[in-house]
Amino acid sequence: MSGEYGRVPILIKDVRVFDGVSDGLSEPRSVYIRDGRIARERDAPGLDAVVIDGDGRTLMPGLTDAHVHVFAAGSTHADLMTGSTGVGYYNAVAEAGRMLMRGFTAVRDMAGDVASLRLALDAGVLPGPRIYPSQAAISQTCGHGDFSDIHNDATIFGGPGSRAEEIGFMRVADGRDRVLAAVREQFKRGASQIKVMAGGGVTSTYDPLDVVQYTGDELRAAVEAAADWGTYVSAHVYNDTGIRRAIKAGIKAIEHGHLAADQDTLARMAKYGVWLSTQPFLESDHVYTDPVSTEKNKEVCEGVARTYEWARECGTKIAFGTDLLLNPAESDRQSEMFTRLTTHFGFTPVEALKMATSGNAELFRLSGERDPYRQARFGVIEPGAWADVLVVEGDPTHDLSLLSDPGKNLAAIIKDGRIYKNRLTTTGHGG
Repeated sequence: MSGEYGRVPILIKDVRVFDGVSDGLSEPRSVYIRDGRIARERDAPGLDAVVIDGDGRTLMPGLTDAHVHVFAAGSTHADLMTGSTGVGYYNAVAEAGRMLMRGFTAVRDMAGDVASLRLALDAGVLPGPRIYPSQAAISQTCGHGDFSDIHNDATIFGGPGSRAEEIGFMRVADGRDRVLAAVREQFKRGASQIKVMAGGGVTSTYDPLDVVQYTGDELRAAVEAAADWGTYVSAHVYNDTGIRRAIKAGIKAIEHGHLAADQDTLARMAKYGVWLSTQPFLESDHVYTDPVSTEKNKEVCEGVARTYEWARECGTKIAFGTDLLLNPAESDRQSEMFTRLTTHFGFTPVEALKMATSGNAELFRLSGERDPYRQARFGVIEPGAWADVLVVEGDPTHDLSLLSDPGKNLAAIIKDGRIYKNRLTTTGHGG
C-alpha cells in the first residue's frame, strides 16, 4: 500500500458477481468503476483505466460491521485508562487499516471518538473503512457507561467524570435535560446516530444484566433530540424489559438483545421496524478476570442461538456486528465471527452475505440527513453505488469460510474507487 490512495478509473474483467441482493453469482462479466462509483457499461473507462483481470474469481460488495469500536478495538484497557490520550487515537488508525484489510469497507462505530478519523479515511490519506460514528455512548449514573470510582459523587452532584468520559468514549447524563444536552453534544462532535445504554452490561461494574436503565421519558428525550437532527437512536440492552421499553420510546435498533424473554418481543420489534443489531458471540470471545463478568458473559452467550432463531421466525431485521474491544491481538476474530453465522447459527452463506452487505447498509441509512455517505448506496453492486468491492478467491456464496482468511482469499480490496490491495494481473494506467 502507498501513503496516498487516489481514485482512478478501474475495469475489473472476467468476474462472477454477487451483487449483495441476489441468491447467487452472475455469469462472467466486467465491472466498471469511475469517480468512486460503479459505472454503467456505457460509461466504461477508456485507455486511462487500471485494468484488473479477475480470471473467473468472485466480485462482491465490501463487508460491513454494524457494531464496532474502532477506538477501543485497537487498544488494551491499560492503553486507554493509563496511557496518554494520543495512544488510543494512533491505535485506532492502525485498527481501521486492519479492518479494511479484512474486507470491511464500512462500519457503524457504537462508542468512541472517531469522527475526525472518519474524515481522514474518507479523504483517502489513510486506509480504513467508511465509519458511521456514534461518538460517546450515553449512560445514566450506575449504568453500563458509568466507569467512575464507587466513592465518587455522581456527575450531577458535582463528581468528576471518569476516564471513559475524558477520552470521549462515554457520557453520563441523568434526567431529560442532561440527556438532551448529551445527545446534542455528540452531534456537535460528528455523530451520525446516537447510542444509549438501556440495560445492564457484562463489563460494567455496577449493573447486573437484569437492570433496566433510563426511564421512558429519558429515552424519549434522546429519540426526540435525534429526530430533530434527522437520525435515530440505538440502545445497548440485553434484557426483555429494557428491550420493550426502548421499542416503546421509539428506539430504532437494539444492540445485543440476547436475553429477550420470548418470541413475542422479537415479533414486536418486527412490527415496529426495530432492528436487532446482534453478534454471534461464543463464550470464548471474551475473557474476564472478574468472576461476575465471566458469569454475565456466559449468560449472554447462552442466549445467542435462541435470539437468532426467534428473530428469523418473526421476520425481525437482523444486522451483523462483532463488538470486539480491548484485545487488539485478537481483533482479527472479526472475520471468523462473520463466518460463524453459517457454522454455528444456521444461516446459509447467501443469507450471511446479504446481512453483511445490503442488509447492514439498510440499517446504516437510517442516519438520514446525518448519513455521511448518503449521496450513493453501498453494500450492492449496481450502477451509481459506491465502489466498495472485494475480489475473492473462490465462491463465498457456497463456502463462506473463504472470508475467514482474508489475507489468503481476498485478491483485491477497493473502497471508494481507491485500490488498497491488488495481487491480480493489472495493466493500464497505474498498473
